[in-house]
Amino acid sequence: MAQAFIADLHLTAERPAAIALFCAFLGSARERLERLYILGDLFEYWVGDDGLAEPECAPVIAALASATRAGLAVSVMHGNRDFLLGSGFARHTGCQLLADPHSLTLYGVPTLLSHGDALCTDDAEYQRLRARFRDPAWQRQVLSRPLPERLEMARSLRRESERAMSGKDEALLDVNDDAVTALLAEHQAVQLIHGHTHKPGRYPVALDGQRATRVVVGDWYTTSSVLTAGPRGLRLTAVADFPGAVADVMGR
Repeated sequence: MAQAFIADLHLTAERPAAIALFCAFLGSARERLERLYILGDLFEYWVGDDGLAEPECAPVIAALASATRAGLAVSVMHGNRDFLLGSGFARHTGCQLLADPHSLTLYGVPTLLSHGDALCTDDAEYQRLRARFRDPAWQRQVLSRPLPERLEMARSLRRESERAMSGKDEALLDVNDDAVTALLAEHQAVQLIHGHTHKPGRYPVALDGQRATRVVVGDWYTTSSVLTAGPRGLRLTAVADFPGAVADVMGR
């Protein structure tokens, strides 16, 4: 059976169609895949595992738990929006939380998985924010606040992020080529799969004379892409082309 990679779903109650699509995708995936990797930003924001009871989370948590109980292995990586996903989320869903980056051999190819935001090194302002958000002391301080306060904080940060991105040069929002080659060389990999940039496609990487590839999985705002991996290689498609009931949801 194949494996698949998705990223940047940004699920939120404000986009119920995306939640319905994801639940339908899981229902189809558990019959056709042995493992699913979610490479960050499954949720638009996550303010702590005590938010599992929030109504907008319920269908996503239930669908993940159902899929893992049915035998689908699901691995979830933190993104820049849901970096507070913790052991409670893993326990309730049956998902495995992955470190970033994560190394594996994918059908014989040394491969690295990443959300991708750590590679956007040209954006110094963002990297400072990222370091702050990933700091355990900062996270403990935030998680000590009441849930409603954290929810409002997340919404405020999202608004600030949207304003900041609208004024930035497009090049700052993409990965840095040198950061990519350095990461691949450090981990002795020739293939990198990531999300975050919302620029799906395959990109060649110059790696000390070797042929290397960077594959970007697209977001779920428009194309809703999925990368499927099997013995014959990688296939990047729209979720609508994934077999099963997904196409029915896309057509609604």
